[in-house]
Amino acid sequence: MNPNIESDQNVLQKHVAFFDRNKDGVIYPWETYQGFRAIGSGILLSLVAAIFINVSLSGKTRPGKKFPNLLFPIYLENIHLAKHGSDSGVYDTHGRLVHSKFEEIFHKHAHTSSDALTADELNEFVKGNREPKDYKGWIGGLVEWKFLHHIAKDNKGVLEKDTIKAVYDGSLFEKLAEQKTNSAKKKHT
Repeated sequence: MNPNIESDQNVLQKHVAFFDRNKDGVIYPWETYQGFRAIGSGILLSLVAAIFINVSLSGKTRPGKKFPNLLFPIYLENIHLAKHGSDSGVYDTHGRLVHSKFEEIFHKHAHTSSDALTADELNEFVKGNREPKDYKGWIGGLVEWKFLHHIAKDNKGVLEKDTIKAVYDGSLFEKLAEQKTNSAKKKHT
């Protein structure tokens, strides 16, 4: 991918661009794995995530789709085609951020604090997005949000509004990778 095009990415593309490790516009399972490792995930979780994500999204984003590609590439330019059901609606069908839907998450589900979600509030939010008989969407949403809570909750065990916004715009992954790098440097000094 041309680095000059990066500024033209929609928010959904920015959300996944961190995992395009060589910035060529295509995310292969090994890049997904490397991205998960970079944000501090263990080997097994990173491996499972890479397989699950790339197998699930590759066919939806590949142009042409005549024959399956056993390398399971995800094409960044078509990531909007891989949106799953039972989601929050914060991304529209073109991958743009819908601010009113983002704010709605906190208006409806943030009972303890207006700018954060507890684990229980997060569960309420995920269940509230479920569409009838959309089992893949239910699983996708549950896994995404549970993983986010696991890696990004604060010391009180909540997901802050800024953290959730950062996952939507993709900046959270860069921040987590930087924190991991800085932590590793401190251990070696």
